Amino acid sequence: MVFERVAEILAEQLSLDADKISMESLLEEDLDADSLDVIDLVMSIEDEFQLEVPDEIIENMKSVGDIVNFIENNQ
Repeated sequence: MVFERVAEILAEQLSLDADKISMESLLEEDLDADSLDVIDLVMSIEDEFQLEVPDEIIENMKSVGDIVNFIENNQ
């Protein structure tokens, strides 16, 4: 459930096909997300899942799996 929603958010924000996003997808290398895209993504995730992502965690989020694991461990 969490992965599917994160994939939908990524697909919408980055104009991608959600079916091509996997847990192993790297934000910058595979999905072409730049630093502004990542900030927008984090804000959307914070709104969607009602949580706050600390800056030091954002810096270490490299893959979709990192995002999903953070959400699952902090809900």
